[in-house]
Amino acid sequence: MTTAGPVTAPSADVLREADRRRTFAVISHPDAGKSTLTEALALHARVISEAGAVHGKAGRRGVVSDWMEMEKARGISITSAALQFAYGDAVVNLLDTPGHADFSEDTYRVLSAVDSAVMLLDAAKGLEPQTLKLFDVCRHRGIPVITFVNKWDRPGRDALELCDELVERIGLQPMPLTWPVGAAGDFRGVLDRRDGHFIRYSRTVGGATAAGEQRLDPDGAHAEEGDGWTRAVEESDLLAASGGDFDLERFLDASATPVLFGSAVLNFGVRHLLDLLVELAPRPTPRIDVRTLPRPLDAPFSAFVFKVQTGMDPAHRDQVAFARVCSGVFERGMVVTNATTGKPFATKYAQQVFGQQRSTLDTAYPGDVIGLVNATALHVGDTLFAGRPPVRFPGLPSFAPAHFAVARPADLSRAKQFRRGIEQLASEGVVQVLRSDRRGDGTPVFAAVGPMQFEVATHRLDAEFKSPVRLERLPYTVVRRLPDLDHRGVLDSRGHEVVTRADGTHLALFTDSTALAVLRRLHPEVVLEPLVAGTD
Repeated sequence: MTTAGPVTAPSADVLREADRRRTFAVISHPDAGKSTLTEALALHARVISEAGAVHGKAGRRGVVSDWMEMEKARGISITSAALQFAYGDAVVNLLDTPGHADFSEDTYRVLSAVDSAVMLLDAAKGLEPQTLKLFDVCRHRGIPVITFVNKWDRPGRDALELCDELVERIGLQPMPLTWPVGAAGDFRGVLDRRDGHFIRYSRTVGGATAAGEQRLDPDGAHAEEGDGWTRAVEESDLLAASGGDFDLERFLDASATPVLFGSAVLNFGVRHLLDLLVELAPRPTPRIDVRTLPRPLDAPFSAFVFKVQTGMDPAHRDQVAFARVCSGVFERGMVVTNATTGKPFATKYAQQVFGQQRSTLDTAYPGDVIGLVNATALHVGDTLFAGRPPVRFPGLPSFAPAHFAVARPADLSRAKQFRRGIEQLASEGVVQVLRSDRRGDGTPVFAAVGPMQFEVATHRLDAEFKSPVRLERLPYTVVRRLPDLDHRGVLDSRGHEVVTRADGTHLALFTDSTALAVLRRLHPEVVLEPLVAGTD
């Protein structure tokens, strides 16, 4: 097979289409309402006609972005969902991410593919541990953040207190664009700080359809809401005096955040968020390649794979690689090159993915996310490109795992299916798969950032490959990269072990930081390196 020439399109067309794109992720602590907000945004864009709920009444369907059986059963997001829809003249690419801390590595990959993020806060809890961790990733990557204070229909903290927390804990200047009228739990509506008007919301049955809105001028708002309106205006004036007015440059340089108040489950404030994203969120920009050179948006097609997922269609068990388009125009059927292997890859089966629902994708532009089906040759971090010269983007780092377990097939007659399933989980990054000389190829070691990754891995081996598995936990908690094997002998002893990751990286495992310190003291000649994006 020979690589087809790059698809060419007028530079102006590519740049115009890229300018229409808004690609962002929603980040939050578990239970802040992230999947519900994802669904509400799709509802307001009229992509769906009725919103589900994660914890709905009997018979009510779950959110479309949660499709795995474990997600539906537990009411959490485990996989990442890519949703694309048109809103006005804009094309919105919304990447929903796992909220649970155990899947932070997957979330990190998703954040590499976005241009901005929505940070979702629970009105009663404010900044929570996983939110802080994900915000740190956004800060590290320079990703602008919009803050949405959710669940204002329930009792919670004071609005000014929540804004102060953003400054005190993460050094992020809040710039509220709406301000709540009524305390948390008594949500009347919001003051639109841009024009001084009051927006009053009306509930719909179960929050299943878009909430009605009524806009009143300040006099009408005071007549209707009295002291509640007066307090909101006074607090808004206080924000203005303390530097809380909106500044676009500070938002784009990620030193300040627009703040909105609402309730995703009731669809209050969601339209404002969607309008704000379309108006203010950054458009795609040239991506830096491994040579530290920016890839122009109108250069020939290029993209990088940030996620691989199998089993989205149980009837076919195909594998989908999610890739962010970085430059040029993608057309289904083009043959591109995988920069990692140098081999061609045919894109005959390209799809637009909306949760578990799919439709054929014919064309995509910078900022879009494409789903490449039957992509067994693609792995997370691969670069795809068309034409010459070749291009390669930096790979995505692996987090340092903190939990380890030996995996054995519970039914030896299913050993073949077990091996196939292990290969699949490794290629998707569900868990890191390590080879141990102590145990041999038939009993791999699973390594995970959080223990729930083990649950997902064992569930999928059982459900998808009909190969139940037994896990034997190992005592290791600290990991380091071993650049060479010259001193392997001193590491393969009690309290230490050397293993090899699926990508060929050699890792040294230690029971705890004390064991690591002792090894370094006794054998200073052993070179050990922390893992990139390590958590230890």
